[in-house]
Parts: sequence; structure tokens; C-alpha cells
Amino acid sequence: MGRRIVLVLALLVFFASVPLLARSEESRLMRFPDIYGDKIVFTYAGDLWVVSSNGGTAERLTSDAGIELFAKFSPDGKTIAFSASYDGNMDVYTIPVKGGVPKRLTYHPYGDMVLDWTPSGDKILFRSTRDSETNPGPRIRKLYTIDRNGGYPEKLPLFEGELTSYSPDGKKIAYNRMSREFRTWKRYRGGMAQDIWLYDFEKNTSESLTTFKGTDAFPMWYKNSIYFVSDRDRTMNIYCLDLATRNTRKITSHTEYDVKWPSLGQDKIVYENGGYLYVLDLKTEKTKKLDITVPAEKIFARSTFKKVGNMINGYEISKTGKRAVVEARGDIFTVPEKKGDWRNITQTPGIRERDPAWSPDGKWIAYLSDRSGNYEIYLRKPDGTGDEIQVTKGSHGWQWSLLWSPDSKKILFSDKTYTLYYVNIDTKKPQLPRKIDKDNWSDIYEYSWSPDSKWVTYQKSGDNHFGSIYLYSLDKDKSYQVTSDFYDDYDPVFDPDGKYLYFFSNRSWNPLFGNFEHNFSYVLSSEVCVATLQADTPSPFAPESDEESVAASEKKDEGKAEKAEEKKESKKGSKAKKSKKDKDTEEKPLKIDIEGLEQRVVALPIGPGNYYGLSAAKGKIFYVSVPTLPAMAQGGEQISAKLEMFNMEKRKESKVIDGINGYALSADGKKILYRARSTFGIIDASPGKNVGDGKIATQSLEMKVDPQAEWEEMFNDAWRLERDFFYDPNMHGVDWQQMKKRYGVLVPYVAHRFDLNYVIGELIAELCSSHTYVYGGDMPKTKHVNVGLLGCDFAVDKKTGLYEITKIYKGRNWDKRYISPLTLPGIDVHEGDYLLAINGTELRYPTNPFSLLENAVGRQTVIKVSSDAAGKKAREFTVVPIANDIWLRYNDWVEANREKVAKATGGRVGYIHVPNTSLIGLNEFASSFYPQVNKDGIIVDVRYNSGGFIPDMFIERLSRKFLALWARREGNSYRTPWAAPKGYLVCITNAFAGSGGDAFPYFFREKHLGKLIGTRTWGGLIGISRGIRLMDGGGITMPDFGLYDLNGKWSVENFGVQPDIEVINYPHLVVKGHDPQLEKAIEVIMQEIKANPPGIPGKPKYPDKS
Repeated sequence: MGRRIVLVLALLVFFASVPLLARSEESRLMRFPDIYGDKIVFTYAGDLWVVSSNGGTAERLTSDAGIELFAKFSPDGKTIAFSASYDGNMDVYTIPVKGGVPKRLTYHPYGDMVLDWTPSGDKILFRSTRDSETNPGPRIRKLYTIDRNGGYPEKLPLFEGELTSYSPDGKKIAYNRMSREFRTWKRYRGGMAQDIWLYDFEKNTSESLTTFKGTDAFPMWYKNSIYFVSDRDRTMNIYCLDLATRNTRKITSHTEYDVKWPSLGQDKIVYENGGYLYVLDLKTEKTKKLDITVPAEKIFARSTFKKVGNMINGYEISKTGKRAVVEARGDIFTVPEKKGDWRNITQTPGIRERDPAWSPDGKWIAYLSDRSGNYEIYLRKPDGTGDEIQVTKGSHGWQWSLLWSPDSKKILFSDKTYTLYYVNIDTKKPQLPRKIDKDNWSDIYEYSWSPDSKWVTYQKSGDNHFGSIYLYSLDKDKSYQVTSDFYDDYDPVFDPDGKYLYFFSNRSWNPLFGNFEHNFSYVLSSEVCVATLQADTPSPFAPESDEESVAASEKKDEGKAEKAEEKKESKKGSKAKKSKKDKDTEEKPLKIDIEGLEQRVVALPIGPGNYYGLSAAKGKIFYVSVPTLPAMAQGGEQISAKLEMFNMEKRKESKVIDGINGYALSADGKKILYRARSTFGIIDASPGKNVGDGKIATQSLEMKVDPQAEWEEMFNDAWRLERDFFYDPNMHGVDWQQMKKRYGVLVPYVAHRFDLNYVIGELIAELCSSHTYVYGGDMPKTKHVNVGLLGCDFAVDKKTGLYEITKIYKGRNWDKRYISPLTLPGIDVHEGDYLLAINGTELRYPTNPFSLLENAVGRQTVIKVSSDAAGKKAREFTVVPIANDIWLRYNDWVEANREKVAKATGGRVGYIHVPNTSLIGLNEFASSFYPQVNKDGIIVDVRYNSGGFIPDMFIERLSRKFLALWARREGNSYRTPWAAPKGYLVCITNAFAGSGGDAFPYFFREKHLGKLIGTRTWGGLIGISRGIRLMDGGGITMPDFGLYDLNGKWSVENFGVQPDIEVINYPHLVVKGHDPQLEKAIEVIMQEIKANPPGIPGKPKYPDKS
């Protein structure tokens, strides 16, 4: 009973605050430094600054809303190359050391990160995900150089490359093959641990220079030594590798903060540590902390008014629907239905309020606030006047879903401990809440009050993970299970009249068969159910019969007598006058017959569906219906729902509104607040409404944002979220309070939202856990200018300066993700053609072809091509450039591997690549698995698998065995099951396979399906199941479940899955076109096939039954 918020698409003691003010003379969080002679360049608050290498006051070099990073001095010290996001994409720029207008060098729509200059100083080295083909993620980067004056980048002859340093003569590089410098995971020891590799360009040879099980990164080649960063003593410090002796020694000895982003100058290294800059003199190997003052305006830390209508999370509706209450960016607002203005009733910078709930009597708005350092329940009057009242104390962690009782005296809520509570607000003093029940499997978040406010109904999970309905008596402080766990029941709601209990139940079995195998799943399983609370109450759907009614005069007299008696009793009970409305709120104690309640359950006559979000009004119930769709929405579309109403008296279902994402029902049951993406509206609780009806002015909501106060709150919130949800209550042995102090001292120095993410990332990285991520937030806005792609590779003809189309990537043009513009019907363009012009503008080096494709995505673009450089055979075509070509490159890589396997095995072995274990991976697996089940073997490639779902559904299919065969008179015998691999299986994996990509080979081995080949996987099987945003829309992840094996031991995490046969794809072999891991898989599976060819018994001789 009561108002219930339905979020349709979300189915699934305070520690001292850090000080807000930093000493003005001191600067910290100077990042990504580089040094040349007596100058240092670094990023501060998103801009580039230059300062003396001895410290002092820095001078601004750039000023733009777009962030500028990774600055590097040219070898002559006159120019600085850097990466910047001026047009919404990270590109390479240069600027004179003395300042000026940045010159743009790259235009490709994928990010480009400056790494260094070539020793000669004529080119800039950068890394980019462009041309990455192994995963549509993508998962790897490649190395490129570009002329300091611009032109077209040249790719280095390496399959993958990250942080890189040239030898003094430029003939070799020391580099990392993998990137982890932005990973928030300290003391990492998994398969992706970085090593320093050496590559010789002239000899095409490669070797690993380090083999430490942890991190060896940021190689810096100085004379005959490689300086680098390593966590060999658990904290990142600088080490030196002597190339002659191959001995390694430690150079720095920081113990509190990691060494970050070291960069080599002529004979010095500059680096970050704890937000400060240090300089290491390589002649003496002594390090010095620099005292630097950055006289920045800190414009991104200034208080300013911002629109917040697109940041609404929690929302509710008032008693009669005259106003809505919403939570936006940590404040609570009320918004009128029609007349008046919105109000910010909290206005608390640096304090986050959320999950508002309006009392049924209209007098209070309850919400959660972290004012005390932990989230507690508070009350405030709807007009914002008066003092805020704290209701609870002693919080056990993150709480949600406040629900008022109908008498407006109590509030239900649940928390992260899977516990349901209520608190009595009569005292208006902080008190400990009363525990109702605790689930052992999941959150309790579906609950409701009885109309007399003396009972609570809720759903609780059983050991079979099915939900059961419970009733809790406040008077007896006792819970009763009223439905069994044989069915999956959820979302119970009391009837306002006290006659019925409504709930949903997954008890309808409607198998849906697949098109590719004889298998099924169950959809549309929910029923809307109703149970009578009293044993003598008739079924709401009992047979009806038309009969003559009692005479009207008799009923009238009878009614007068009843009213007289009521009036008499009322006077006896109270001297004060009471309105009819007041008497209605004095509910009689509700009678509930617990015994036999489940036998009194009937289903509404509407048929099964996907139902959620149940609410009840007098004689009516409301619920949302979600269509059966693919496992996940594709193409970025959002799933929307239909709000239905069922009239109990008329026994009729009607559509209220379609296309919504959630709704709330007013306390009187007469009004509905709906949400349809960014649109909110208040409508009558009756059929026939459309999105846009009753629209309220949420888009005009505005508040004064104090970034520094918000940044402090979000840091504390991130700390609390990990404290509350991390799967190990001991926090992996980390002193979590100490970590808050260590990184909290950096928060007052944050001057850009990007830097707050860095500080939070360093904090959560101390957990030494996979899946600790920080993302998003209210970053400074820059206009995004798209750049179109044609799905091809270019090469510059050095004789003519023309651009030759060297490769056109074939697509799957029936799939919108794989459309290849130059392969569509009517486009007569071939490999070897020259691209002469784009939209009438001649193209010739040094003009970058991508510079002529700005703002071209999805727009008709005229290209001029010719098979000869002179243009005698020129022809023009209108094409539509695409936003990215990663799908085309991925498709090309997969098909090349499949062809290689087929050719090497005579077509006897199939090939499947699984890019992730989410929707894309499911589809790629299925589309390759079913056509190849009849092969003598299948190579399953999970290299570069980026994870997703727990992949047991993949393994189930791979582990199927034939049970029998069925003979027909004509044709071949039919197998059961049909979709089972006929032959042998081999799995290839590598360090880039993580999360679900770890679990896949782990399960593959546990089921003894075949050999694992490749290298050790990422090692990340502490997973995430929640998504809780921070105040400004950014977020972190809280790893909340970890894998342990059937022997009761933690497994895989921070190590990975070790293959049976280790094979390293050495760079020099890959450069020559080899894939040693795939080649080894072919060798192994063919050995198995030849040793014992898989076969199926032939049809036996028919029996003689004469």
C-alpha cells in the first residue's frame, strides 16, 4: 500500500572529511611531465604549463576547454608535441615552446597519444587504436610516426605497441607491448603484467628484457641503460637495467605513492609522485622534489549555475499529484504539475541527498543524506522551510527505496546488507531502525505497507533463488512466509481496501524454441496474481450472475440507519470534530488469515507477460509490461515499457501510457508521475495517455554547483561505496581508513574533473582487485566534430604524392555494424585505385585524407578515384562514410584466421572467435558454432576477449556429446543433440582475454574439453553486478563477487588461467605474417584428428522381425 516508484529499466560512522582549502602557495596534481634542459612542461587542470626545472612559478602555455596531455619536447627543445581533445577527439598537435597557436597533425577519429619524438626530431611517435583488428572493443594499439609538419602517419612494423623509447641511434626501441598505465589496479600480477621488450628494426628481432611477474613499464633509453618503473617492492619506483650485463638495480625509494609518468630528458628524468613533480639526475642518480606554484584561474573549480534536469535519478509524486519531487545532482527539488515554479528544498553543496519520498499526508519529504558522513534518513517540509530533521542513526551502509506507511508515521527501507528495516518517525529524533528480515541471496527491494500500517509485505529469495512472498506483523514482530518457493513470486502490494494481496509470479511456462537447435528458453512467464487476505473473502473473479437488486427505498433507509450509528460512535470516541477524510485515515486493524493464503491465489485474466512495477489504488492495479526483446538492446536503443491498468470491478485491462521508463502513483491513487527518458509528466491515473501529456518543467531545473564541494563529496562517496560493496569485508587486508587519508589529502588540489577521477582511481586501485574502475563525470564540454571513414587503408605514393587505396575491407553489408562503404552495389572502387579528391577538393600529400572527411559521417560524400595516377580513368561515386571501421577490420581478421585454418586442415577444422562474453560475443559464437558443428575439430579463439556475462552458456554448447542417432529410410541419420561438436576442440587464449575472457578458458579446462594454447590470461574474476552513479553522473565500480574453485580456494584472480601449451607471439614472427598461437592450435588439433579420427557409427543393418 502507498506510493511506489517503479524504475522499469533498473531490474536488475563518518570519517573525517578532507579539508577544502589547500595552501595557496603550494600546487599539486601536476601531471604528465616532460623535461628538456632547464624547462619542464606538464598538464595542470587540463592545460599545459611550463616551469623551470628547478621549480618556481609556472607559466601557462595553452588555454582551452579541451584537455591537453602527454606533452613532449622536441630534441632541439624548440617545439612541444602533445595530444589534445579540442574537437571531441584526442589528436596530435604541436606548439612552439614560447607559445602560439597549436598545429593539428592527425585527424583520425580514434584517439592518438603522443609518446615521444624520433631521435632525429623530424617525426613524432604516437600510439593509436586505429587499425586495431582483434576485437571491436578495440583491445590493442599500434605505433605510428608522423612528420612534425603534418601529412599522413606511417605505421611501425609491429602488431602491437604501447609506451616506447628509441635507442639513441633510432635503430631500436624499448617498449611495452601492453598498456596498463591507466588501470586502477595496484600490485597486479596477472597475465597482462607489462614487460620491457626490445625490437631491432634492421634485424627484425625481438626479445623480452624483463620477466618480473609484476609491472615493468615506461621504458626510457639512456645511453646503454633502460630506466623503467616497476613495483618489485610493491610501490612503483624507478629501476635501471644495464643492457650490457642485464642487471637491474633500484634507483628511487618512494613508499607512500607510486612513481607516475616518468619522462626522460637529456640527462634527467621528471616524474610525478603524490601530486608533486620530482627530478632524477641521471649523473648522480639523486632525486629532488620541486616546489612549484601554478597561478591558475581554476575556472573549472568555480561555482556556477548549471541545468540539472537531465541528471534526475530518484523521483516521487505528492499525495494528490499537485507536485513531483525529484533528486538531481545531489539536491531535492519539487516541481509543480502546472502552476508555479520549481523549488530546491535542500540546496546543500557538498552534501548528497537522494531517493526522495513524499509522505501520504503531504507534510514531509523524506530522503537519504550523507550529511553525517554516512547515509541516514532525513525529513524536510515540502516548501523547504524549517530545519532538516534526522530520523535514523547507525547506518550499516548504502540504503535505498524509502517507502512511507499510509499513516505517515513510519518508513520502510532496505540496505546493502540485504536487510529490510522500518523506522518510526514520531519522535523526530535520530534512532536505530527496526530490522524486519534479511535475505541470504540478494537485495530486498520489493515491499509494501498494509492500509492500516501494521503489516508489511515483501519478497525474499529462497535457496533455489526463487522469490517467495512474506508478511510481517509489526505488532507481533514476526514474519510469515505465505507463498512457497516452488514458484518465483515478486513485487507484492496490498490492496488499499485490505481485501487482497497483489503480486507477480513467474509461474507460466511458455517455451520458446530456437531456430538453430532443438532447445528452448522460457519467456513471458509472469502472471499478475491476487490472493484474498481473509479466508471468507470471495475470489475477485468468482462467477458473476445478473440478479434483481434490493428495492431502492429499502437500501436508502438502511443506509440512514448505518450513518446514524456511525455518527454516534464517532462522538463517543472523540470530542474533536473530524472530517470524513480524517475518519478514512483511521483504518480498522487489518485481518489476515495466514493459513492457506497460497491456496487463495488466482491470476488476473490477462495472460502471461513480462511484468514489473506493481501499484495498487482502490479497485485498480497498475503495472508495466515490457516486450520480449533480444538479450540486450542493440544499436543504442533503449527498452521502453507500457503502463497498464486493471479495473477489478470491470475485470478489464486498459493501456494507460506507452513508451515509459518508470512511474510513480500518488497516495490517493488518482495521479501518475511518469518518466520517458528525459521527459516527466503528471497525468490522471486513467487510460489513453501519451508521452508528452502533462509534461512538467524538469528541464528547467537549475542549481548552483560548487565543484570543489562536490569533488570532496564524490571522493568520500567512492570510498564509502567500496567500503559497503567490496566482496571482501576485510578489503583484501588494506587499511581502508588509512587509504582515505592518504589520497584524501589530494582532493583539495583537484582543479579539473579529470584529476578527481585520477585521485579516486588511485584510491580504489589500492584494493588490488580487478574491475575497480572510475569513469565519466561532469567534464568541460567541447564540440564534437566527427570524422568519416571509408573502410580502407591508404598509402602515399612517394613519386606523385597521391593516396593509393591499398586495401578495402569487406563487410557484411546486411548488418549495419559491418557496412563497408566502398563495397556497396554500384561503387566501382578497387584496391590499387588512387583517391584523387573528396567533395571536389584535390587530395595530395601532405593533406591528410581524414581532414577532408570531417563532419562527413552519415552524409553523402563524393569521391573521385582513378586506376592511374594521371587521372585519365577518373570516376566519381557518392558514398556515405562511417563513424568507425573497427567492425570491418575485426571481420577481416576473423575471416583471415578462418581461411588459414581451413587451408591448413583441408577444411576439416572450423574456427570460432569470441570477442567478448556479452551480446556481441554470443552472436559471433552462435553464427560460427552452428555452421561448423559437423567439422572434425573446432579451434575456439578467445584471445582479446573483453568479457561480459559469466560464459557458462558458451561452455554448455561446446561440452555437448551425442546421445543417439536416428535413422530414416532416405538420407543420412539424424543426431541427438544436433548442435553438438562432432570432433575435437582446442582453445586459444592470451593476456588480453579477461573477466568473462578469463572464465571461458577456465571453464573450458574444468570441463576437459581440450587443450589450452597461448599465454596466461588477464586474471580478473572478482566481478561487478551494480551500477551506482556519483553525484555529477560519473561513477565507479565496486567488485562484489569473487570466484573460488570447487576445492574451496580462490582462483584465477590476479594470476590468470595458465595454458597447457604456452606459445608467445613474438613480434618479429608476427611482422612476417605468422600467428604462432593459431599455428600451434592447428598443429595440436590435427595431431588429435590423425591419431583418432572422430567418427559417427553408420546406419546398422535393418532388423529382421519376421
